[in-house]
Amino acid sequence: MNTQLKKGALELCVLSQLVSGDKYGYELTERISEEMSIASGTLYPILRRLKEDAYVTTYLVESESGPARKYYHLTQKGREYQQSMLQEWEQFQTAVNRLMKGQNA
Repeated sequence: MNTQLKKGALELCVLSQLVSGDKYGYELTERISEEMSIASGTLYPILRRLKEDAYVTTYLVESESGPARKYYHLTQKGREYQQSMLQEWEQFQTAVNRLMKGQNA
């Protein structure tokens, strides 16, 4: 899959995965990797930016099999942002589909 196509959609994918519940970074990477190929570490800059923008908060949970895991929790501001991005994505997808089929708006 084209890297540029993925780049624009990854933030929305991360936010959408967090809608259903808190997840830790590796868990997000594994889930998204089931659908598209991403390099390890790709999501961490996105997660850092989402935290800086107050779309997510983090907390640590002790792990029985290693170091504590940092979980990401979607804030109310993050939920609103995800919904806004989802609407934009759907509009974008509709426009691209029309253009690929040679249709007018």
